[in-house]
Amino acid sequence: MFLRQIFLGIVGMSFGMFAAGGVFTVLISVGLIPRFAGKMHVSRKVFLFEEAVVCGTLFGDFFSVFDRYGHIGKLVIENQVFGGNTEAAWRVLGMVVLMIFGLFAGIFVGCLALAIAEMLDTIPIFSRRVGFRHGLGIAVLAMALGKAAGSLLYFAKAVYLHGGV
Repeated sequence: MFLRQIFLGIVGMSFGMFAAGGVFTVLISVGLIPRFAGKMHVSRKVFLFEEAVVCGTLFGDFFSVFDRYGHIGKLVIENQVFGGNTEAAWRVLGMVVLMIFGLFAGIFVGCLALAIAEMLDTIPIFSRRVGFRHGLGIAVLAMALGKAAGSLLYFAKAVYLHGGV
């Protein structure tokens, strides 16, 4: 039983690293981080931006897997951090933090979408060089239908609630 748990832990960590590697590969291949650094005129600190993306992803992954450690609000309310109005102050502070996070997340997703749209211009060039002349539309349609089917299955089976199909 113990060896099974060790094996499952190793397999889970490996798949998590593969998924994270895919996310980082997409961000690097579309050149999003260097573009942000160039627009902000801090190109010398591009490694800092890349490290921030990695740390943010790891932080989000940790609280996604170990959600019981992310209940900061419960800790603040139980300890009455803000005195008598702790609950009201925490709600206001939480709303402000969510609005700021939503703004930055929207900016990031918008920039990522634009970068991917610019990268899509390379698909016809790649298809000509590889010799993939017929069936490109079918291949793109198959990828889109597969993604849609996976999303529908994910939400229909409520995988997001219990983590399994």
